[in-house]
Parts: sequence; structure tokens; C-alpha cells
Amino acid sequence: MKSLLILIAFFISSSVALNCQQVAGSLEQIDAGLGMLVGVNSNDNIYILFGGTWVQLPGALQHVTVGPAGLWGVNSANEIYKMVNGNWVHVPGWLQQIDAGGDQFVAGVTMNDNVYCMGRNGAMGITSNQSPAPWQHLPRHLMYYSCGPISCWGVNTANEIFIMRRVTPTACTGTGQWQHISGFLTMIEVSVDGSVYGVNSQGNVYRRDGITASNPAGTGWTQMVISGVCQHVSYDLGQLWVIKIDGSIWTCS
Repeated sequence: MKSLLILIAFFISSSVALNCQQVAGSLEQIDAGLGMLVGVNSNDNIYILFGGTWVQLPGALQHVTVGPAGLWGVNSANEIYKMVNGNWVHVPGWLQQIDAGGDQFVAGVTMNDNVYCMGRNGAMGITSNQSPAPWQHLPRHLMYYSCGPISCWGVNTANEIFIMRRVTPTACTGTGQWQHISGFLTMIEVSVDGSVYGVNSQGNVYRRDGITASNPAGTGWTQMVISGVCQHVSYDLGQLWVIKIDGSIWTCS
């Protein structure tokens, strides 16, 4: 009980109220990177935001991501796709969730919570359905995994949080040693600039503070005060994008 009280106090020790505005549309998942914003709705329709208007892309995906490695996604059969010259190219392998926020490498988890990544040479070398996909397996089971320029963060089915340090374009597996981070989250996202945000089981949004190149694990969590229950977040260029439990889309600053 004492440890639980300490954890609760840790999570509510600091908070920041955000100014949020609703954006037209409804999505289940969203991802922002390099000034682009993509998402999927409950029917697996894929959208990208152009000039304030959602434009539907061809195909059907249950999770989509955009970043230095390009535009990627996975469908309801856990098949992997990359957008190449306006067309979806099938990538060998199976993932349930995928992230392209690393430095031209991609990572994700399977339906069995196995963690994989593909370095820059492999990810950028995917140009056709015949391209090889040199996925690398990482130890530990996670249900969500997201990467930035210097580290990757993940959460497991117990909502525990872990970080993998020293990931690079040619060594996406990093040190191979996981560091446990205090707190509990159901999903977590690392932005292209290394910022880390996540959502807990109550639908509250948190930001990791104190992240630097010398201390990629940061120093603590700050709650982002947003009305309503949130289910998914993504951050890019000073804007926090939020999907609430009703599918509504919000941008916060």
C-alpha cells in the first residue's frame, strides 16, 4: 500500500493544463512526424491531413505511422506495408503495431507481443514487394513500442514502461538491455525530436520530462490536463495530437 501511495503521488505531483481545439473527423489512432499527420478510423480507412482537410488514402490499415523512414502501416491481418511512390508495398513479416519515428529505422510488436526493429539500410531499401526485410528480434514482450532518434520506449500488458537506449540507424536494437521506468501507461509515443508522451488506463495523458542526449530516460512525468478520456496521442512540432475515447480528434498546445 505504501508503494502504491508513493506511485500515485509521483504521478500527480505536477500537471500542465493544455489549450485544446477539436479537429473535424473521427479516428482511432493517429501519428505525427516531420510535419505530417496520418491516422486510421474504426473502419480501417487511412487518412492524411493536407491543408486542414483529411484526405483518404487507398487501402485499409489498423495502425499507421509516419516519420524519417517514411509512411508505414499494418492491417487487420498483421501484414506490413510501406508507401512507395504513392503505392502500398507489402513488406515481409507480421506486426500488430508499427512505428517509423526512429532515425530512418522502423520498429514494432507482433500479435504475441514480440518486439522487432529494422535498421536504416533495410527500411530505406524497401522499394518493391520483392525487397528483403531484415527484421531483428529484441528480447522482452511488449504490446506497444515507439522510437525516436536516440531511444525507444515501450509498454507491456501489465502497463509497465521500459526504455531501450542508444538506438542508431545501423543498430536499432540499441544496447540490448531494458531500463524499467516508474509509472504505468497503456500506450506511449516517441516523437521525431525525442519527446515522449503516453496515456494510462484511466485515459490521462503524461509527458516525460528531463530527456536529454546524456539522459534519454528523463527525470519524471507531468500530467497534461485534458478534459475527457483519451486513448491515443502523438506529438510533432510543438503540437500534441489527441484521440479521445469517442474518436474525436484534438490538437493541444
